[in-house]
Amino acid sequence: MSDKEKIELGVQLYFDSMYESSAEKVREAFYPNAMITGYLETGLAEMTVDQFADFVAAQQPSPKEQGEEILLEIVSMDIAGSTASVRVRDGYIGHVFLDTLSFLEKVDCPESAAKEYSKKFLQFIFLKTLGAVSYT
Repeated sequence: MSDKEKIELGVQLYFDSMYESSAEKVREAFYPNAMITGYLETGLAEMTVDQFADFVAAQQPSPKEQGEEILLEIVSMDIAGSTASVRVRDGYIGHVFLDTLSFLEKVDCPESAAKEYSKKFLQFIFLKTLGAVSYT
């Protein structure tokens, strides 16, 4: 399996974890010491993998169970050796996010799928009345 394919699988696992409200899949997608950081409407959010897994699991019923439309697009992917940076646009809990996912393949486990080391996200808020996009 190519590095690109491994990363695409990691992105899909990350999205599926949120879409299905699966804490188990969150923990499978991220290294245990990864941090999830970014800005939401309430300001800067910083979470450990366990905190993010709990947040994702608390979204009940899951977006999948609610029949939410799937929005997942890899905007860009930059692979450099055993690291990669991926920009992903995804829909989640009523918002569209532009995430920057950092991947790291552990040298001692080269056959394993790439795992996300950290996730940084920006939230898009669409202002329908003005037809403009505000970045927060």
